[in-house]
Amino acid sequence: MDRAEGLSHFMLRAGEAPRLVATDDGGCPVETALAALEWTAAVGILHDEDLVHAARLTSETGAAVVERKVQKSRQYVYLGPRLDAPPMDVFEGAVLFDEPGVKAVEFRQRSHALAHFLRASLGGGALLSILARRAPEVRHLRRWLGAMIQELDVPRALLGGWFAASSAGCLFLPTEADPSFRYIEVGLES
Repeated sequence: MDRAEGLSHFMLRAGEAPRLVATDDGGCPVETALAALEWTAAVGILHDEDLVHAARLTSETGAAVVERKVQKSRQYVYLGPRLDAPPMDVFEGAVLFDEPGVKAVEFRQRSHALAHFLRASLGGGALLSILARRAPEVRHLRRWLGAMIQELDVPRALLGGWFAASSAGCLFLPTEADPSFRYIEVGLES
């Protein structure tokens, strides 16, 4: 019933697993998350081994910061909508493409990519990989998120999620019909 109890249970169950946590109390809507993950994989935008450091999905738009291994180094790529807002200087990154409706910027440092993500998305409804040693892999998000969403009685916003190879867990926000937080965990049967 209580936010603090829900978050403490979530953190306890997550342990050292890679996780994403909402930046605000509104959480992140996940109705379109699974479709977005499948679509981006199908067209080659996201790869199974990419790590998700930040994400914001709504019914209208989406943005993310993913980490990729390129040769012997890592790159952080911001993928998101090209907004009609005043142009931002991307002083620490290189623009990969800037087409109508979409923009991709490559960064060498995680902090610069996350700063750009937060400026572009304004942070509302976003999930960040914080309080974890590693960000979740796309393959594990794709594998477990669908099973958790199917367990929901009504659509709920995601407050936090942890995603490992053998299991995953998510904490969902209350709704008007149900004032309690909902924690769902799925995994392989041993």
